[in-house]
Amino acid sequence: MSNILIRNIEPNLKRDIEKLAKAAGRSQSDEIKRLIRKGLSAEKSQTEPSIRQSAWEVWRGAFERAGLISDEFAEILDEIELERKTDFGRPPPDFE
Repeated sequence: MSNILIRNIEPNLKRDIEKLAKAAGRSQSDEIKRLIRKGLSAEKSQTEPSIRQSAWEVWRGAFERAGLISDEFAEILDEIELERKTDFGRPPPDFE
């Protein structure tokens, strides 16, 4: 994990983030991370050509939009996806 320091945040923006976090029962830090993910996702969908998503991407996106993925859970999902991607081409296990 790493940290980012954001300086000179306008008071109105900070107040809006505080309100959103309080209403959702999240910390300000978690709310800011959620907003950044949401913004990146929106930006990505506008700049990238429309491509078919895997079931994995659809499933994860739905959980992210619902705010159900914490940072720890997101890391676990990333590890699972990485393992899944590296598993292609490996011969199936022999159970006999």
